[in-house]
Amino acid sequence: MPNPAPGFESHPDHRVDLMPEGRRVQVVFGGVVIADSTTALRVEETGHAPVHYVPEEDVRLDLMHRTDHHSRCPYKGEASYWTVEVPDGSGARRSENAVWAYPEPYDEVAGIAGHYAFYPNRVDSITVE
Repeated sequence: MPNPAPGFESHPDHRVDLMPEGRRVQVVFGGVVIADSTTALRVEETGHAPVHYVPEEDVRLDLMHRTDHHSRCPYKGEASYWTVEVPDGSGARRSENAVWAYPEPYDEVAGIAGHYAFYPNRVDSITVE
C-alpha cells in the first residue's frame, strides 16, 4: 500500500536526502559504545543539520528501552523513541528519549527503516571518522 509523505505535496522543494556515510559512526553513552557502524546513512534535510542513522544490527538494542513518546514529521513519518540505560558504579545512567527511529517511514525515505538516530546532546559523543 502506498505511503506518500504529505509534506512534499505542500513543499515540493523540501529535500530529505539519504546517503551512505562511507565513514565509521560511533555513539558512546556512559563510557559504553552503544552504536558502531561502517554502514550508517547520513540524512541531509532542508533546514536541519545532517543526522546519522545507524542500522539496527550495529546498535546495542539491549541497552535501549522503548518509550511512549512519539512525534510526526511530514516528510519522514511517525518517530518512536528509546531511552538508553547503561550500568555504572552506582546503578545505571539513563538518557530519556535519546534515540529515535521511523519504523514505518513514508515512501520517499523508506531507506531509513531499520535505522536509529541519536540526539547529540543526550549521549556523550557521536564520532564520524
